[in-house]
Amino acid sequence: MGPGTGIDRDHCVCLDPRRERQQARLRLHDEHQDTSAPGWLRLLELVEEAAADGREVFRPLTELSPDERRQIVTLPPTIARLTAVKHLVLYGSNLVRIPPQIGAMTALEEFSPYTSYRLHWFPYEITRCPNLTRSTVSTRALYGNFKYRSPFPELQPEPVPPGDRGAACSVCDEPIGQAGAHQVWISLRVATDVLPLLVNACSPACVQALPRPAEDYVPTPHAGGPEVVQPGGRW
Repeated sequence: MGPGTGIDRDHCVCLDPRRERQQARLRLHDEHQDTSAPGWLRLLELVEEAAADGREVFRPLTELSPDERRQIVTLPPTIARLTAVKHLVLYGSNLVRIPPQIGAMTALEEFSPYTSYRLHWFPYEITRCPNLTRSTVSTRALYGNFKYRSPFPELQPEPVPPGDRGAACSVCDEPIGQAGAHQVWISLRVATDVLPLLVNACSPACVQALPRPAEDYVPTPHAGGPEVVQPGGRW
């Protein structure tokens, strides 16, 4: 399926396979979340309600109007409180990133962000969800997806991680120093799908401690850019 459009989300052509290769140097979506937007304020309330009642299925976007859904480009760090949620449904969202706090959702068994066409990557912390065995992801919207092998955005040598990152290492959970994270991409199987994961490591040792990437994907952690050679694909 192609990128989605509508009043509840923005158009995205980042990974359109018709783009010319020389125009394929990608950048991460850098939209900042408007924390004064009505949709964001309502989402905060919904997270608190779900945490309080211990619900196992969380479908926050169904409680928002189309305009409010479009205002949501990330989830709040307070999703860490959703320790009873087994199924997180984000179907058709306008999200461009998921915060690392998803790793605290230890009861999560199923993750459904299908048709969220601007969601091209996920935080490495999602691997901390030990019960996560089922997922429904629009894989053609992912960096390095199996069909087109679209390129990964290039990460800078001393990057500031994008969006609403935590201050802890993705690998060992130790604090990240003032020099910033050692940031790399890695493709791993998470639940049903192979996902491009962004790692914010505190040291080269933590990068070296990462697991082996999924078979038929870039075989090592890498910093992205169109020069990265991927197995197969059309790009």
